[in-house]
Amino acid sequence: MASIGQIVEQTPSSEVLSRAQARAILVPDCMVEAKRIANTVIAGWHGRRKRGIGENFWQFRPYAEGESLSRIDWRRSARDDHTYVRDREWEAAHTVWLWADMSPSMMYKSTLALVSKESRALVLMLALAEILARSGERIGCPGIMEPVSARNAAERLAAAIMHAPPTTGLPETAMIRGHSDIVLIGDFLDDADKVMERITPLGRRGLRGHVVEIADPAEETFPYTGHTEFTDPETGEKLVSGRAEMIREDYQRAYLARREALGEGLRRLAWSFVFHRTDHLASEALVAVHGYLSGMPARRPSGERP
Repeated sequence: MASIGQIVEQTPSSEVLSRAQARAILVPDCMVEAKRIANTVIAGWHGRRKRGIGENFWQFRPYAEGESLSRIDWRRSARDDHTYVRDREWEAAHTVWLWADMSPSMMYKSTLALVSKESRALVLMLALAEILARSGERIGCPGIMEPVSARNAAERLAAAIMHAPPTTGLPETAMIRGHSDIVLIGDFLDDADKVMERITPLGRRGLRGHVVEIADPAEETFPYTGHTEFTDPETGEKLVSGRAEMIREDYQRAYLARREALGEGLRRLAWSFVFHRTDHLASEALVAVHGYLSGMPARRPSGERP
């Protein structure tokens, strides 16, 4: 059987310069793609402004189910058969921390995918940075870049990533102070309980969090048949299956159970959760995450499971 996917070989961790050069090759292309997607997503939006706490009127918009009734503008709603909410313009810069997993498992790309998980995670992070910077927000990356409020924040983040050492696991967050937002982008293939052990203390500190799980379509559909050798990109351990199709149902059951457990844990913490496959458009996940960051009910991207 032809190979369905592969791991892009990493340079040994001792050769820091070579690994930095490899990352430097990927990031500029991701920055170009991030800007293209950001421009597409914000087309027709209100420029730098966004709704939030403030005194200045911004816009009327249709009421969304689940919002507080106190926000309804009854005078405007009385003009026709629709219910409208009065939005005010956001007046204070907010700090948003962005992080993308750069561990070995993120380098996987199957023949069913458009890009590697690492590439998609970088594009989403940089596109978010671009949109948020245009809105006047402060952008930071745990352990890589202190928060900055600048129009070129995305470019500065890209430059910082090119020179950052490879990481494994969730980032250190001791430097994060106050009530900020944090966006974590990765594949989160560890047991849900282990992931929540790292995330729960962040929620208890007052951080408002958003998790984006990136998956290659082969990881979800398990299209393997016949004699197949599986390799753990983190440990190098191998598993050989004589008839891979025989374990497909058990694998898919365990895979989905892990995701559902993670999603449930995040909901209990009042964090948002977005699942995104690399055979879908990056803009779908970007719109969903930005909706959560803006405090708006986000519609689930089409074709994606919860």
